Amino acid sequence: MDVLINLSYLLASAMFIIALKRLQSPRTARSGNALGAVGMLLGIIVTLLHRDVVRYEWILLGIVLGSLIGAVMALWVRMTAMPQMVALLNGFGGAASALVAIAEMERLALHHGIAAAPGVLVGTILSSVVIGAVTFTGSVIAFGKLQELISGRPLILPFHHGWNALQAAAIVVLSVLIVLQQQTWSESLLLQLFGVVTAISALLGILLVLPIGGADMPVVISFLNSLSGLAAASTGFVLHNYLLIIAGTLVGASGFILTNIMCVAMNRSLLNVLFGGFGAEVASGVATDRVVRSTTAEDAAVILGYARSVVIVPGYGMAVAQAQHAVKKLATLLQQRGVDVKFAIHPVAGRMPGHMNVLLAEADVPYDLLYEMERINPEFEHTDVALVVGANDVVNPAARKDPTSPLYGMPILDVDRARTVIVLKRSMNPGFAGVENELFYQPNTYMLFGDARQSLEAISEALKSV
Repeated sequence: MDVLINLSYLLASAMFIIALKRLQSPRTARSGNALGAVGMLLGIIVTLLHRDVVRYEWILLGIVLGSLIGAVMALWVRMTAMPQMVALLNGFGGAASALVAIAEMERLALHHGIAAAPGVLVGTILSSVVIGAVTFTGSVIAFGKLQELISGRPLILPFHHGWNALQAAAIVVLSVLIVLQQQTWSESLLLQLFGVVTAISALLGILLVLPIGGADMPVVISFLNSLSGLAAASTGFVLHNYLLIIAGTLVGASGFILTNIMCVAMNRSLLNVLFGGFGAEVASGVATDRVVRSTTAEDAAVILGYARSVVIVPGYGMAVAQAQHAVKKLATLLQQRGVDVKFAIHPVAGRMPGHMNVLLAEADVPYDLLYEMERINPEFEHTDVALVVGANDVVNPAARKDPTSPLYGMPILDVDRARTVIVLKRSMNPGFAGVENELFYQPNTYMLFGDARQSLEAISEALKSV
C-alpha cells in the first residue's frame, strides 16, 4: 500500500508541475487548473488509504463541508471580488497548516512526550505554526482591505516597524529555547511557550499587512500565497507526507517568483513594499492652475469611430464598475467598423496578478487581443486613440519623467504617447499611490467623468449613429 501511495503522490506531483506550466498562458489556463484539481483529488483519495487513517467520520464531514463552502464561493463570488477570495483562500491554507502543527504538538505531549521527540521535528512544527499563523492573519487583513472593511490606505502605528522587529526576534528566541530546552523544561511550560509563539506570530501577520496600501495588494497577495506554500511544505515534513512537501514547495517557489515579477513591474523591492508604507500621504485632488479637457460620450464616440487603431487600457476602475462586458461590447462595435482594437495589460493593474485578464476572459474578450506591457508599449506612438478605463498609477507619465515622484522608475503603459487619450474616471482623485496623474493634464488627453460602465454604454450607443 505504501508503494501505491508514493507512486500516486509522484503522479499527482507531476500533474501539479504540468498544471503550473499550463497556467502561464490564458489559452491553457483552464485545462491547467483542471489538471491541478484532479491531482489534488488523487492526493486526497490515496492519503485516505494510509494505514494510520482508521476513522473517517470527521474526515468525511470536513470534506463535505469544505466542498459545499468551496462550491458556494465559486458560484456566488463575482469575478470583481476574485482578489478578496484569493486572499481568503491563502489565509485558509495558512490556518490549516498552523492547526495541523498545533495538533501534532499536542499529540507529542499526550502520547510520546515532547522531550522524546527529535529536535528537528519540534523545530519543523514551530516553523509550520509560525508561517501558517502569519499567513492566516495577514491574509485576513488583506481580505479586509480589499473588501473595504478596513481602509485601503496604509495604517502605520507609532514605532510600527520596531514592534514588528521585536516580535520577529521574540519568535526566533522563543523557538530556539523550546528546541534547546525541550528535554529539561516541563511539558506544560513548553506548551505555554508554544502558545505564546503562535499568538505573537498571529499578531505579526496583522501588523505586517496593516501598513501596506491598496496599490501594493498584487504583491501582498503573491507573497502570502508563497507563504501558504511554505507553511504547507513545513507541515509535510511534520507529517512525513511527500505530496505536501512537493506541492507546498511548488506553491512557495512559484508564489515567490510571481512576487518578484510584481516588484520588478513596480520598480520596487519586496522590503520596500512590506515596510515602505507606500501611498500613506495622499496628494490633493485637482491642481487649479492646470487645464483639464473634459469630453462627452458623443464626442468620444466620434473620436473612436473614425480612428484606425484603438488600444484599451483596463484598470481597477473597470473592476469596480463591473464594466468588462461593456468594454467587450464597445470593442466589438469598433471592430465591426474596421478599427484595429487591442487591450494593454499592465502586470499590477487591479488588485491581484492577472486581475484584468480574469475579468476580460469572463467577458469573452479573445486572448489574442490582450497584449502585455512589453509588447504594446512600442505601438502607442502609432496608435490613434488610447482608451483608459479606470487605470491610474500604471499610466502616470510621472513614473518616467519626474525623479521626485514616488512612482519614478516604475514601468508604465506609455498611453501618453498615443495621438489622443480618452480617460474614463469618476473624478480627478489620485490612485492608490496617492500621486497626481500627469496624464490627465496633457493637451492630447480628454477626461470622461462618470461610472465606467455607464460611460462605455453611452459611447457604444452614440457610436451606432456615427
